[in-house]
Amino acid sequence: MEILFDEGYQFGMGVFETVAVERGNPLFLRWHLERMANSLQELGIEQTVTEHQVREYLAACKTDRAALKILASEKNVVFTQRRNPYTAEKTRRGFRLRYSSIYRNETSPLVRHKTMNYGDCLLEKRRAAFLGAEELIFLNSRGEICEGTSSNIFFVSDGRLFTPPVSCGLLPGIVRRFLLETFPVTERVMRKEDIMDMEECFVTNSLMGVMPVTCLEERMFCRGAVTEKCRHAYENYEKTVP
Repeated sequence: MEILFDEGYQFGMGVFETVAVERGNPLFLRWHLERMANSLQELGIEQTVTEHQVREYLAACKTDRAALKILASEKNVVFTQRRNPYTAEKTRRGFRLRYSSIYRNETSPLVRHKTMNYGDCLLEKRRAAFLGAEELIFLNSRGEICEGTSSNIFFVSDGRLFTPPVSCGLLPGIVRRFLLETFPVTERVMRKEDIMDMEECFVTNSLMGVMPVTCLEERMFCRGAVTEKCRHAYENYEKTVP
């Protein structure tokens, strides 16, 4: 594989997508490529990735279940794959969350795109394990709950679903989009004190799907009916992908 030095590989001016592959099928592939194309356009990067390229790569690799990564920059399109780290056992146990000490800059043009500027997330993902958690949650500069190091976050109160709006400075995830299009979800600005009114919590990304949360710092959550409904909806979608 030849990689050409460009602004992506020198300064992080590139984007990537991480796609779950199940039974050889890339889940939500069109949404992933749509988001990638929009990000490339907004960042002024002239590059294209097609569905044909992705499927051709997967066919050549004879991939069954994996985490497919697509990287695109001015002079490069790269495909890689690795094992999907999320298992049924992890879903059964659920995630423990802590707050990050790093703040999201909601004014940055990069926070709403999945760019190669990913250092904050990587460093905090590593620190989560040291703190006895699976994920750290970022607040923005206004003290509003934003997103996880690799996930979007949802809360449930009185049977209603809530998630922070993109204006808080977060990446609009693919599974987040699926849930917003499947269920009545209220996008609401929330702060630390607001989670005391929440009974359920879960996080999402393209590899884990819907992951129940047992606690955020000292606040404990039940594994309730709304979380399970969302999780089953995602799993049913996964089973119907041809």
